[in-house]
Amino acid sequence: MGFVLSVLYLVTYYLTPTAIFGPLAPFRIELILAVLVFLVSLPALLKSFLGKTPQTIAVIGLAIASFMSVLVGRRWFGGAVDAFLAFIPNAFAYFLVCLHCNSKRKLQVLVLMLLFVCLFIIGRGYVDLLRGVPQSGGSVSGETPSPYFMAEHSNNGDMIYRLRGLGEINDPNDFAQLIVCVLPLMLIFWRAKRFFVNLLLVIVPSGILIFGAFLTHSRGSIIALLAILVVAARRKIGTIPSLVVAALLFVGASLVNFSGGRDISAGAGADRTNLWGQGIQLLREHPLFGVGFGSMPEFTDGHLTAHNSIIVCAAELGFFGLYFWSLFLLPSIIDSVRLASPENVSEGQPIEVEQSLFPAAAKAPRTLDKAEVNRLGLLVLLSLTGFLVAGWFLSRAYALTLFLLGGMAEVVFDMALRRKMVLPRVSAGKMFAYAAGLAIALVPLMYVAVLILNRLH
Repeated sequence: MGFVLSVLYLVTYYLTPTAIFGPLAPFRIELILAVLVFLVSLPALLKSFLGKTPQTIAVIGLAIASFMSVLVGRRWFGGAVDAFLAFIPNAFAYFLVCLHCNSKRKLQVLVLMLLFVCLFIIGRGYVDLLRGVPQSGGSVSGETPSPYFMAEHSNNGDMIYRLRGLGEINDPNDFAQLIVCVLPLMLIFWRAKRFFVNLLLVIVPSGILIFGAFLTHSRGSIIALLAILVVAARRKIGTIPSLVVAALLFVGASLVNFSGGRDISAGAGADRTNLWGQGIQLLREHPLFGVGFGSMPEFTDGHLTAHNSIIVCAAELGFFGLYFWSLFLLPSIIDSVRLASPENVSEGQPIEVEQSLFPAAAKAPRTLDKAEVNRLGLLVLLSLTGFLVAGWFLSRAYALTLFLLGGMAEVVFDMALRRKMVLPRVSAGKMFAYAAGLAIALVPLMYVAVLILNRLH
């Protein structure tokens, strides 16, 4: 029951209550659902591994940072409560995944849920496109523009329509980031020597996802997809050949007008770089708790956010929030890297039977071997890579997808740890120190990036 309610909660969050529940949405069905999920999850909490992960402390710290950033930065208690409540639904995803997705089957269902969200938006958007929303130029024949498209001018002045989602992913770039994260996870369904299964569950859905990314015309998604390719291919063909392949694909994406006529260059991002500089300045002026959760646009030119997850987190939550953000991110990456590395995973004792969604229908016990753990770890690592590379150009520091992927990383790690296939997690004390080092290093990294990009402009 907890797993089913968790999936329904996540679908509702991504697609909005209106899209899922229609006329029932005004009755705050999502709030009722969240309460039900919380109550059902309490028994699982007592026997979970959540207390052993630094991410649990990180999420709590980020919730406190969200509250304190508004309370101190803007001296507004009511706004601080609102910020806390706005952050909690995103972070809730980490706990739900860790509590209820305790087998590969459930991870596959979770990926199917993400695929459904993407296909729903792509399908609805494409239908609207066929009905009259043009890809470039003109109007919508007097009809109301589709809620799944955002009109924008390209660099040559043409009007383009960019596919977007709803709710928290109602920006084309945000939806493209979600697609980028889902694409590598589709390989969780890949089965050796099963062509038709792979065609149906992996190849065709992946093709539709790439088409959806094309409709978003997101420049960041191009770079993120190429980064995933490089990370995935470098062990097979080497780093240099994988970079060459990525460069050729980048040229191909430019030729097919993947970005919709929007330039991909340092000069094209001059305004964004200027906002990064303003974000660093805000951190200097408000170093401890920042200017307030979600408040950066109130302090920048044009009332815009920085379009960089690191800058947004640092400017809005200060070093206090940036530290806990690093504390969530770092162990998620480290554990994924360890799982993806054959030298860090042993055959162990794969004796625990995976829980089936339909126990009565289970024909035989299923176990995880070393190769499967390596594969699952690599897929989560690739998805995190896509999220972070796309997040370099987006203000998605607190996105639900980040906490969902962090939960997936720890679920796979716990499955391997219970089978004695990996060494225990890095100690909490070391991880706290490493996270502090990362948080301190991120600020000069961004400062140097701004200096370099300003010179290129």
